[in-house]
Amino acid sequence: MNIGWYLTVSVIVFCIGAGGVLTRRNPLVILLCLELMLNAANLALIAFSRMWGNGDGQVFAIIVLVVAACEVTIGLGVVVAMYRRRVPIDVDELRELHG
Repeated sequence: MNIGWYLTVSVIVFCIGAGGVLTRRNPLVILLCLELMLNAANLALIAFSRMWGNGDGQVFAIIVLVVAACEVTIGLGVVVAMYRRRVPIDVDELRELHG
């Protein structure tokens, strides 16, 4: 299979994730869309790794997966803490994190 197909799928998934981040107001949906964007980047990294015949892209993809897992853990913790304090979960109405 040609690398162009992998990159096309990667671009489509990344655009879906970016559109979700820009248009949604629910923080959980925003986290899911960020995961889509990171997975699109992983697909591109692995496609280039396969094209060049080395494992560097796969190592970077594993690092991105670790960062994504940490991001989801922290993000879900913040959302649950805000929900317990009865703070509005709408992203436009959040003023809790302003300094």
